[in-house]
Amino acid sequence: MPKVIVLDTLAQEGLDLLDQAPGIEYEVRTGLKGEELRSALNEFDGAICRSGVKITAESLEGNTNLKVIARAGVGTDNIDSKAAARHGIVVMNTPSGNTISTAEHAFCLMMALSRNVPAAHQSLAEGRWDRKKYMGTQLADKTLGVVGLGRIGMEVAKRALAFEMRVIAYDPFVSPERAAELGIQLSPTVPEMLPHIDYLTVHTPLTPETKDMINAESIKTLKPGARVINCARGGIYNEEALVEGLKSGHLGGVALDVYAEEPCTDSPLFGMENVVCTPHLGASTEEAQTQVAVEAVQLVTNYLTTGEIRHAVNVAPLDPKTLENIRGYLDVAYRLGLLAAQVHAGGVKSVKLSYRGEVANKSPKLLTASFCAGFLAKALEDEPNIINAEMLLLDRGVELSTETSTDTGSFTSSITATIEEGNKTHQVGGTLFGNNMPRLILLDGQRLEAYLDGTMFIFAHNDVPGIIGRVGTIFGNHNVNIAQMAVGRSSNQPGGAVGVLNLDGLPSEESVKEVMSSDHITSCKVIELPAAGEMPTWMR
Repeated sequence: MPKVIVLDTLAQEGLDLLDQAPGIEYEVRTGLKGEELRSALNEFDGAICRSGVKITAESLEGNTNLKVIARAGVGTDNIDSKAAARHGIVVMNTPSGNTISTAEHAFCLMMALSRNVPAAHQSLAEGRWDRKKYMGTQLADKTLGVVGLGRIGMEVAKRALAFEMRVIAYDPFVSPERAAELGIQLSPTVPEMLPHIDYLTVHTPLTPETKDMINAESIKTLKPGARVINCARGGIYNEEALVEGLKSGHLGGVALDVYAEEPCTDSPLFGMENVVCTPHLGASTEEAQTQVAVEAVQLVTNYLTTGEIRHAVNVAPLDPKTLENIRGYLDVAYRLGLLAAQVHAGGVKSVKLSYRGEVANKSPKLLTASFCAGFLAKALEDEPNIINAEMLLLDRGVELSTETSTDTGSFTSSITATIEEGNKTHQVGGTLFGNNMPRLILLDGQRLEAYLDGTMFIFAHNDVPGIIGRVGTIFGNHNVNIAQMAVGRSSNQPGGAVGVLNLDGLPSEESVKEVMSSDHITSCKVIELPAAGEMPTWMR
């Protein structure tokens, strides 16, 4: 009989569901850590947790029994998902359970900030009637900027529209048509959005790309008196910059529910005027805790009784034989997705994947999911995989289509992705040499053959003598080593060409600027891909 351990306090509705689950035994053991936690995990088939317990690689060392962990919540920061995958343990989360509660809390903070609610309450509690001191501002006719239109960001935007606010949003994976349907104006970039908004809220994961996204420089581009809200992840706003923005008077207010370091009980923001802070309460509603508890229990019991996997963050439902047969092409598709995400400018409308030759018979649906996982990899906090990536892309209003043909072209097999964004179309194509050597063979109409790994420097140029040598000299002067080089000519644009350099490391901003300022260079881009042979956890 499968046994389940509950590691954190769980809503009673979740425990009731465990009581009713046929053929399932469970125990509640909270506050475990260290050797006690490691030993306990090896006694059970499934585990359910929230954010209190930390399941590290050490916690799973030597584990031969545990099969599944479900996190009653969105983030899985407290679970070493990669270590779990190495032990054959599926890690799942409940991505939609706290959506409404977090969206409401973000809106609550925005309203409290606008009407000075905390300070006005405090003045009354201290025996003062400071009615004139706390003049507020209404939300109607103001402009809200939303960074990230996932589940929570979309719910915040809907509420803002109901309050007669204008909404400008940035999300490179939401199509303009989808945004227009909802009455939302899309911005090509975050910097272009900032000067036009009265309020800013962020709903993205904390990644290297989003860390300190709102800093001293970006705050200067906001309207004087703009107010900022963060119910997503601490670290997206630079807290020192927020303090300086308030002191200078450029910021009209700051509302935070999350912090760079948590628990946070000491911050220069606490006690400042025009600041509203709460201790990470976004998901702290009875309804949200009930919902995530019930979902987590269902995930674990369904997996242990039927093998069903939903909302997994670290594995894919593949048997070893199938995985071994298509791993090479899964890798090609994944890398093409990563490349396409860094090449396109934003506002994706549609993605079309074409499979030609032998690959057309190698599980195109899984290959499409692998492409989607790569395409969204840098946009999501938890690593997307072939279980959830396609759904996540469709959630953003992107049209996804595929076509297959067993006819071979120049290569035995090829995968081509066409990305439509507004009035522009990008195209990338790849193939597999041998069993494990992904290659880039097509880039926006230009045929070439380039290694599809590591740091790539792609530059479009006029096909004139000496241009390749000039780029090489610039990188040499900046101590940037070129490992491989490929050049492609455009078949439909006479005189146009593209160069692809595989570099031994990231080039400096100075070297890239120098290349871009050279005559006959029309554009350039630094692309970061995994090293050769490096694959996401779910593909190994």
